[in-house]
Amino acid sequence: MTTPFAEPPQEGRSPSGGMGANMPLLEVKHLRVEFPTRRGALLALDDVSFDIAPGEVLGVVGESGAGKSLTGAAIIGLLEPPGRIAGGEIRLEGQRIDDLPHEAMRALRGRRIGAIFQDPLTSLNPLYTVGRQLVETIRTHLPLSEKQARERAISLLADTGIPAPQARFDQYPHQFSGGMRQRVVIALALAAEPKLIVADEPTTALDVSIQAQIIALLKRVCREHEAAVMLVTHDMGVIAETCDRVAVMYAGRIAEIGPVGDVIHRPAHPYTVGLMGSIPAMDEERERLLQIDGAMPRLNAIPPGCAFNPRCPQTFDRCRTSRPDLLSAGATRAACWLLDAATVPGA
Repeated sequence: MTTPFAEPPQEGRSPSGGMGANMPLLEVKHLRVEFPTRRGALLALDDVSFDIAPGEVLGVVGESGAGKSLTGAAIIGLLEPPGRIAGGEIRLEGQRIDDLPHEAMRALRGRRIGAIFQDPLTSLNPLYTVGRQLVETIRTHLPLSEKQARERAISLLADTGIPAPQARFDQYPHQFSGGMRQRVVIALALAAEPKLIVADEPTTALDVSIQAQIIALLKRVCREHEAAVMLVTHDMGVIAETCDRVAVMYAGRIAEIGPVGDVIHRPAHPYTVGLMGSIPAMDEERERLLQIDGAMPRLNAIPPGCAFNPRCPQTFDRCRTSRPDLLSAGATRAACWLLDAATVPGA
């Protein structure tokens, strides 16, 4: 694995951090997700906007509870009730998908959107062989015969690095190791050649060598099929190794977004600065790692103004009363009033 602080090249990027002239494959605009309760609605995602171009990997990182997995679930239409999309829109190749009927979204999820979850056992039926599950998925979404679907399934198993795929085809999930099960889940996600892949912690609990293989596989799929990949993770090493851009989330909002090298090496938001400073670096000496005091607020106790202001070492009056939108910070954009010279004391 490459150190998180090995800066990748950033050729071909527009100043906004996009993929040049490519049109976005996925567009998320002002997404808002609520959970109704007896005491009112809890706002879990608030005004989240980003896009992903064909062939691009966007990493989404942040502490537990920041809204990373919830964003992915909203995109693929798998929000747990009573959670609901309360505002904004999601477009896939220009088509709005957040307001589709359940059956239409289910068909879309298998055909044009592939999902990879943290625990492969939640995606695999223990009563069916992996081959049967692959064939059923393929035949549901592609006009192939049983024989053709079997050939494609075996090819997918081989492509994802599973040895002896013909023999493994007739085995059950419990006969696979954790890393091999995750490869099967990736094969299922790729079965119908989707244009968007949402991967939620796909390398968690896997050893480092298997992580590297899964990462290489995701990058190859993205490159060869011009798919867009949204990679949700808490591991900055995985982000640095895999992603073109990264979005840092905090308390249901995007704190900073931009090319991965700039966010890692030149973070603009105080939260991102603390997050990067808390990671051990192999190429520099530090006596102590940085620490972010406090904890992320609960959904029912998000403070007014910038949600990070109670933990921020650079907070001032406006931070406590007014919430910043994403502001330009060179190659990245960050939701911080420090970037607005007109509001910073002493500027």
